[in-house]
Amino acid sequence: MDAADTTAIVNSGNATLDERIKEWLLWDKNPKTLDEVKRLVKESNFEALSKILEKRMEFGTAGLRASLGAGFSCMNDLTIIQTSQGLCKYLMQEFTDIHTKGIVIGHDARHGSYRFARLCAAVFLSKEIKVFLFSDVVPTPFVPYSVTKYSCTAGVMVTASHNPKEDNGYKVYYSNGAQIISPHDKGISKCIMDNLVPCESSWDEDFHKTSSLCIDPLFEVHESYMKDIQQHCHFRDENLKSTLKITYTAMHGVGQRYAESAFKAFSLKPFAAVNEQADPDPDFPTVKFPNPEEGKSSLDLAIKRAGECDSPIIVANDPDADRLALAEKLPSGSWKVFTGNEIGCLLGWWAVFNHKRISPASFPGDAVYMIHSTVSSKILKAIGAAEGFCVEETLTGFKWMANRAIDLINQGKEVLFAFEEAIGFMYGSQVLDKDGICAAAVIAELACYLYSKGTTVDAHLTTLYQKYGIHITNNSYYICYSKPTIKAIFKRIKTMENGFYPTKIGGVKVTSVRDLSGEGYDSSQPNKKPVLPTSKSSEMITFSFENGVTATIRTSGTEPKIKYYAEIASKPEDSVKTDTVRKSLDSLVNSLVDELLEPEKNGLIARAE
Repeated sequence: MDAADTTAIVNSGNATLDERIKEWLLWDKNPKTLDEVKRLVKESNFEALSKILEKRMEFGTAGLRASLGAGFSCMNDLTIIQTSQGLCKYLMQEFTDIHTKGIVIGHDARHGSYRFARLCAAVFLSKEIKVFLFSDVVPTPFVPYSVTKYSCTAGVMVTASHNPKEDNGYKVYYSNGAQIISPHDKGISKCIMDNLVPCESSWDEDFHKTSSLCIDPLFEVHESYMKDIQQHCHFRDENLKSTLKITYTAMHGVGQRYAESAFKAFSLKPFAAVNEQADPDPDFPTVKFPNPEEGKSSLDLAIKRAGECDSPIIVANDPDADRLALAEKLPSGSWKVFTGNEIGCLLGWWAVFNHKRISPASFPGDAVYMIHSTVSSKILKAIGAAEGFCVEETLTGFKWMANRAIDLINQGKEVLFAFEEAIGFMYGSQVLDKDGICAAAVIAELACYLYSKGTTVDAHLTTLYQKYGIHITNNSYYICYSKPTIKAIFKRIKTMENGFYPTKIGGVKVTSVRDLSGEGYDSSQPNKKPVLPTSKSSEMITFSFENGVTATIRTSGTEPKIKYYAEIASKPEDSVKTDTVRKSLDSLVNSLVDELLEPEKNGLIARAE
């Protein structure tokens, strides 16, 4: 049965579904995904067809991220081509010089990434637009770096970051080198829907091989990037002398060769590699989740390797090398995996420590800035208040932090550092996104410096808390695959006490509520309107309590999770009360989870430890 025959007999009883099936059979030229839809049609499995065809992936500020497979709801050749055609059309409307400025396209090592990147390139090359197409896998930060280096109109990175092996994604950067924000996402989405019919040339994976407009920037970008990050190397002589042994894992991703180059750029001794995880492998065979944020469960092999070579420090990247994890062996023999907030504190302090040595006249003043997301620790504010630099808070995600950094840079300010608690760090501004490669070299130099002074990373973190105040956090998440359940949970939170937000949780008084969903609400503002932007497609509610705790519950934009973040800050002189303060925080978080999320009732799946 060929596509035409199949199209003629489709009769599901659902006119919309019938139309989507006909479109797929007419447009898809990939034998695997085409045959999958044909099989389902032959079996009259219209329930399965409805799931994969009726609802399209939504293109948003995170681009696309979904499971690989047939259908408009999945990542596949056809949806990649349609997305690229829409992006191309939008950029052609935005930039009259797009043909000469071009676009950057990179990819990681996931299933389909190599081909998706080349299909994307074919779309642009067929419109006679210059394409900087990386010939091999690269870290995600190489794409935004290249956008600004070559003054391109945009960049595309084919990656699903640390998602499960079944997924892939399509991440878009604008001409300023930052991830797209509104209204660009809406404009691109509209252009995708207006350009769904795939051009014949878009299916040619080898189009780039014969086009004079296709340039491979790999060697030049690699060399230039490594040169640029050396501005953050401040103790080269000490690095050369250091006897500290560092272990590194690429988590089956793309980071190994680039982390090696970054260590070399900083004159750091070669690290001990976790060989089983050094080479890219899209199946991630040695980890349950390819995400170093998951803690010790994802670092088992790294801990084993560190033990073999007497290494007290582990540095890890996620599969696309835009995130950084850090662990240290404590005097007790156990391993401490630092949270993103703790690493943010360490790197923030390191940035200001070195900048003060180089440019002491900058402090105090309004010329130096750091940025953090609203769900991250407020430790930078405490350091900024003490050291004399400015700190700003943005919505969650580096799209917001990077775009705010650009605003500040355009005002003549210097942005030293930005971070989010989900182990994302932007050290400097050579890359306007989180960058795990640069951060790996910087944190390694920091560790070498501390060990040369006879102290450890964990001990130094304690010293920082004693100086700037202890910031204790309790962050985690629940998995929920039911969107109606998530919607019902947040609706209940907003109306649970006489049709409004709760005034007490766990017996502790709520002093203010900020809701960044819908039209927005902030009880702390005179007009009850939040200062930060609101969203109609996601949920984020923040409670402030009379005991000093701030807690946020939000939905994830890329994963089926309900996340919560809680923090309590104490004054430096209260550092001796750490255990008491932590117990107070943990008790309130337990109440918040039980009273607001009701995990058992709602069938929520707890984070696997």
